[in-house]
Amino acid sequence: MKFLLALLVAGLPLFGIAAAPASKPAVSARTAIPASETLEKELQGLTWPQFKFVVNAVPKLKAKVDGYGKAGWHYVRSRYQTYGWKKSIDKFSPQEKKQLADLIRQAKQQ
Repeated sequence: MKFLLALLVAGLPLFGIAAAPASKPAVSARTAIPASETLEKELQGLTWPQFKFVVNAVPKLKAKVDGYGKAGWHYVRSRYQTYGWKKSIDKFSPQEKKQLADLIRQAKQQ
């Protein structure tokens, strides 16, 4: 009887009745979606040419600045490092946030 019980317990993993579930693989830094606060701080930390490169490449941010014409770009240039970009970034889809993070990374390498 003990032999039969030992055989049954030993065979459980073969039938998919394992005690521990398989763990999920870790999410890499490249696929993780950055927080809006993080993106805002990184955007504010860019130099003006880097910042302008990023904003011109993101249609939603560019439209926000272009809506005010030349005065908008002048205002942004003087205040982009303290302006609250988080509100605009919060409206982005996860894919757009990832694109913004990639553009910021690319701008920093230039």
